[in-house]
Amino acid sequence: MKIVKLILCVLFGLMFINAGLDKFFHYMQVPKMEGEILAVGMAMGTIKWLIPLVATIELLGGLLFAIPKTRALGAIVIFPVMVGIMLHNAIYMPEGLGIAGVLFVINLWMIFDNWNKYKPMVS
Repeated sequence: MKIVKLILCVLFGLMFINAGLDKFFHYMQVPKMEGEILAVGMAMGTIKWLIPLVATIELLGGLLFAIPKTRALGAIVIFPVMVGIMLHNAIYMPEGLGIAGVLFVINLWMIFDNWNKYKPMVS
C-alpha cells in the first residue's frame, strides 16, 4: 500500500508541476473554447497576476506533494486549487469531473492521512 501511495502522490505532484509550467511556458495545446467558458477564460486573462499566482501555487504544491516529507504541506497548499478545479468542472466542463474527482479524492486522502500534523494549527 505504501508504494501505491508513493506512486499516486508523485503522479499527482507531477500533474500539478506540469500544469503550473504550462501556465508560464504555454507548451500544451489549448482546446477550442466557445461561449461562457471562453468568456471566463478571457476574464481570468485580464487579471494580470491571477494566472502566474495559480501557476506558482501549482508548481510549489505539486513539488511539495510529490516529496513524502513535505506531502502534508503540499496537500494543504494545493487544496484551494483543487476546489477551484472541481467547481470549474462542475459548472463549465462536467466531462472533466472524472479526473478532477480522482485528483480531489487523492488530495483529501493525503489531508486525512496527515491530519495529526495539522492538529496543532487548529487546536
